[in-house]
Amino acid sequence: MERRLAIKQILFMAGGMALLPSCLRDSGKSSIALNNIDVSLDQENLLADISETIIPETTTPGAKSLNLHLFTLKMLDDCYEKEEQERFFEGLDALQDRSEAQFSKSFQKLTVPEREQLLVGIEKDEQASPAIRKFYDIMKSKTIEGYMSSKYVMTNLIVWELVPGRYNPYYRVNKLNT
Repeated sequence: MERRLAIKQILFMAGGMALLPSCLRDSGKSSIALNNIDVSLDQENLLADISETIIPETTTPGAKSLNLHLFTLKMLDDCYEKEEQERFFEGLDALQDRSEAQFSKSFQKLTVPEREQLLVGIEKDEQASPAIRKFYDIMKSKTIEGYMSSKYVMTNLIVWELVPGRYNPYYRVNKLNT
């Protein structure tokens, strides 16, 4: 009988050891594994708020609920050069600085109209720094790309047919004047 108890306790201990690494995750680290870039949790939350400003939640899910900021980070990690990645994060810091200068608040503390005003101002500003332009261009394009290829859009909003167009044998064809 004691042998069964010992085996049971060893199995519980092994299960606990397997779950231990997930419990000890750094609270300041990103929620996804990235190979080439290092993103803090604060930066990830800031990117989530920016993507939610680009595609807000209405009757359809917004960018934050579809995790489009994580899509943007994964695409940035996998598909962009080191210089572009660095410029992206320089632009993210420049966006925070611009928010502080323009509204005396960080981006997360701004109201929705103020966030929209800030992003539209960046988009229309011809004098903006190259880093903030690069950041905004990547963020906006990848947020839209992620939204259009998300499971929600592809299953609920776009009707997919196997064959483009339907065969209509009763379609009337007019004679061409030749």
